[in-house]
Amino acid sequence: MSVSKVVVIGGGITGGVLALGLRQRGVDVVLVDQRSELGGVGHGITLQGNALKAFDAVGLYERLKERGFAFSHLRMKTPDGHVIAEMPTPPVGGPDLPGTMGAVRGDIADLLEEMLDEAGVDVRLGTTLTAIEDHGFGTDGGGVSVTLADGTVETADLLVGADGIRSKVREMIGIETRPHPVGMGIWRTVAKRPPEMDCSELYMGGPKFKAGYTPISEDLCYAFLLEENLDRSFIGEGPNGALLKERGQGYGGIWGQVRDSLSDDAIVNYAWIEAICVDSPWHRGRTIIIGDAAHACPPLIAQGAAMCAEDAVILAEMLTGDDAVEDVLPAFMARRFPRVKMVLDNSLTLAEWEMHPETPGADPGRIMGETLGALVAPA
Repeated sequence: MSVSKVVVIGGGITGGVLALGLRQRGVDVVLVDQRSELGGVGHGITLQGNALKAFDAVGLYERLKERGFAFSHLRMKTPDGHVIAEMPTPPVGGPDLPGTMGAVRGDIADLLEEMLDEAGVDVRLGTTLTAIEDHGFGTDGGGVSVTLADGTVETADLLVGADGIRSKVREMIGIETRPHPVGMGIWRTVAKRPPEMDCSELYMGGPKFKAGYTPISEDLCYAFLLEENLDRSFIGEGPNGALLKERGQGYGGIWGQVRDSLSDDAIVNYAWIEAICVDSPWHRGRTIIIGDAAHACPPLIAQGAAMCAEDAVILAEMLTGDDAVEDVLPAFMARRFPRVKMVLDNSLTLAEWEMHPETPGADPGRIMGETLGALVAPA
């Protein structure tokens, strides 16, 4: 193996799956997260088959499937709820996995926390990275020393920044690329699932850009509304059910039922959608950034978590092969960049079409289908 010890900054999906993948292959892992616990609550998430394939590689899918809601098709509807089209979601994770699964983000976080503990990952919570000292790739072993805010210093073969779109690691190693707003804001909430909701459905157009939902368990669904970027004062999470009900007027069908079922103090999250694509090398010396730290896409094709989890599984595989770490890092980016760039570019195009539906040739269904079709190819 090219590494025996790795420090991972960030305990979300990217860092958690990477830490599991490495530990299961015999690598010592220190996982650092500034939160006081890795588990927790959160709104829903839509996982395509390639995300489930990556989860399956570390054993997470077997546990998640007991909690999530699996389906293999998608419907597009008019604002009043009439079906425009129904399309199967390609088996991008292979024939043995569902095309899509809805899940509660908090369930994924809880399961990852449980599995990291079982695997023996050294998890450091409530602290963060303060300094990096790279010792290079010399014949004397090299390595990288990582200083944490609690004063501890860890020396390892590799430092991985899996710390999200606002990555501190990215900034500390001198990568100047920064996230940028796409022009859309998204409202998210979790609500009771009407029995007739059997897959993700998208209500195209209407008073806002788009509304939709995904079943995430037998009892719950994840509902969302996309519109323009509102004032920054709206950003955050709180008891804003009444506000979402007001903003979501003009949509019927099941979405209208879900909206009307919300209590006025239902917990709702609003965020600007942002994107980033680091096209310069993701690595500097013995440090590399992966996942949203290197490439974050709008959630319009539900590929954000999939791209992150794929990164994690593939990096774990490559680092535990026969190649030296200095060869693995550029090879990893060369392997991953075309795929993540395709997803990012198509997601940005879809965002533009949904914000400007009068664009000649705009066809959201086609670009979604083409993207998922391309992802059938192995990562």
